[in-house]
Amino acid sequence: MMLGTHNNRQETHKSDLVNVTRLINETSLKERMITLFTKWEVILGLLLILVFVYFSNLTPYFLNSFNLLNTTFTFTEKAIMALPMIFIIMSGDIDISVASIIALCSFAMGYASSLGADTWTLVAIGVVVGLAAGLFNGFFVTKVGMPAIAVTLATQSIFRGIPQAVLGDKAYTKYPQSFAYFGQGYLGESLIPFSLVFFLVLAAIMGFVLHKTRYGRKVYAIGNAKEAARFCGVQVNQIRFINFALMGLFSGIAAVLLTSRIGSTRPNIALGYDMEVITLVVLGGVSISGGKGNLFGVIMAIFLLGYLKYGMGLINLSAKAMVITTGTLLIVAVLLPGFLDSIKAWRKLRRQQKTSTVAN
Repeated sequence: MMLGTHNNRQETHKSDLVNVTRLINETSLKERMITLFTKWEVILGLLLILVFVYFSNLTPYFLNSFNLLNTTFTFTEKAIMALPMIFIIMSGDIDISVASIIALCSFAMGYASSLGADTWTLVAIGVVVGLAAGLFNGFFVTKVGMPAIAVTLATQSIFRGIPQAVLGDKAYTKYPQSFAYFGQGYLGESLIPFSLVFFLVLAAIMGFVLHKTRYGRKVYAIGNAKEAARFCGVQVNQIRFINFALMGLFSGIAAVLLTSRIGSTRPNIALGYDMEVITLVVLGGVSISGGKGNLFGVIMAIFLLGYLKYGMGLINLSAKAMVITTGTLLIVAVLLPGFLDSIKAWRKLRRQQKTSTVAN
């Protein structure tokens, strides 16, 4: 009789193990699906698909391949500037002077062009001036110890004030014909814009640096806990200084592309780009407090906003409607990830309680 009781207990124990294993497997598959579709990058991808479906039903011109490629001319400069902005925001800093750096670089190129400089000299001037502006910001943030918001707020006025003081209501418009290629040209005989390919190459490089190198890991560490990273031997100020230098360099590159595309330099060039670039980065899932996010999400945000504005333009929606839509998306981008994290934590707790109940 004791043997029979022992066998019954073994069978009951085996049955409980089977039930727990089945519950874990079912929950695991369900949780994997929930985890996948609550990733911010996947949500952005679904929104991008929705934009394509929605506008393609409203206008036959939306899915035109020539239009789809050509519209990238309008946002690749901002996309290029968003790449180093990821590193800056990820590290817990901010740079609101980037649009003014473009104005300064464009002014320097326009002045040099008026003196007869050739195309490659203009490109070099734009890039070097941008780098110098980034180094200037980085010096005051890391060496002097001023807050990044205060430094870049000041340089925002300084950098744009120079072309405003010199040009007034005038403009530089005399650029070499070959200079137009950078912002208006196509790759070989194809319909693929040179600026789009250039952005994708830069994105691949910056993605590798952020996600596959020690430098990228240090950026994440600084954003999560600056003092802890410093005590672990991370050269915090050195990393932050390099980030601002990269921001200036990429702003100079964007200035070359933008000036080349519009063929002129005015004091109000790129006005408002700073907030748009920050919007792209935050919408892409990079936490405004630092330490969280990835480059792929930002790329998805770039194309989402770019094609959303393209579609809204095709159906003649006003600029105010575009601004309202962008602002709404930004609020959602800030609030939704935290809400999703709370749901995930709650579901994890419920799963643990359910597993524990079945096991007992």
